[in-house]
Amino acid sequence: MTETTPATDGEFRAGFACFVGRPNAGKSTLTNALVGQKVAITSGRPQTTRHTIRGIVHRDDAQLVLVDTPGLHRPRTLLGERLNDLVKGTLTEVDVVGFCLPADQKVGPGDRFIADQLAELARDRRGTPVVAIVTKADLVSRQRLAEQLLAVQALGDWADIVPVSAVDGYQVEVVADVLVSHLPVGSALYLEGELTDEPEEVMVAELVREAALEGVRDELPHSLAVVVEEIVPRDQPAADGTPMLDVRVNLYVERDSQKAIVIGRGGARLRDVGSEARRGIEALLGARVYLDLHVKVAKDWQRDPKQLGKLGF
Repeated sequence: MTETTPATDGEFRAGFACFVGRPNAGKSTLTNALVGQKVAITSGRPQTTRHTIRGIVHRDDAQLVLVDTPGLHRPRTLLGERLNDLVKGTLTEVDVVGFCLPADQKVGPGDRFIADQLAELARDRRGTPVVAIVTKADLVSRQRLAEQLLAVQALGDWADIVPVSAVDGYQVEVVADVLVSHLPVGSALYLEGELTDEPEEVMVAELVREAALEGVRDELPHSLAVVVEEIVPRDQPAADGTPMLDVRVNLYVERDSQKAIVIGRGGARLRDVGSEARRGIEALLGARVYLDLHVKVAKDWQRDPKQLGKLGF
């Protein structure tokens, strides 16, 4: 294992870092911790992330643009194939790759599959550095963490290996330092204060999907897609003078049984989803929001090219 410290040459560095890893490896949580604000949705469910979300870390000595991708995996559906293609396309455009492996799970076939993909990338790209990041360090003992670090070291030829906990902040700054050390010297890519370049509609859709995924059965995360139909300002502000927006959103599932899960008995669950999502959307948009949610069935949309295109994949 090697240690890397930030460049001390006094030159400003700027570039892109991409997090990869199998689903639920902690990529989105780490992105949010580094940025200091939620820019990527998180969930204990696999395949939470469906888009590459860029989070921007501003420092005196650098600007680090984080690209959070869907989990790289062996695809079983057309959606899975397209998500993998999205990840691989992103990997060819960044300056450094962060390979996330959770400390509380042994290295398995999925990790080896990704390690092989990264090794192939390194051969094709002639040296894109890959930093192995052992996430969720707060969930294991020191001995277990040491064992995982050794197992990760044996998995590939990494530029660096760093343990981190995005939940309690352990070594989050170290991860930033290591990634920055692999960036090229250059000027800032985004204006000071920008945290993401994702369109508001994408962020709103992700917040709704995050709320809808809480507390559901395993089958639903893969089958749920969210599309923002419109965000329209009202002519009249709220009673306290705050701007008011009408936000209309459709949630798509593949079967009627899944629609019933999302809606809940008497619509109770959908109301809870709306209340939870509204708080995040209002913070994002800086306005009071009337959130209008509708649940629709798009049969087997994960395997239907036309439906995938309609839903933005």
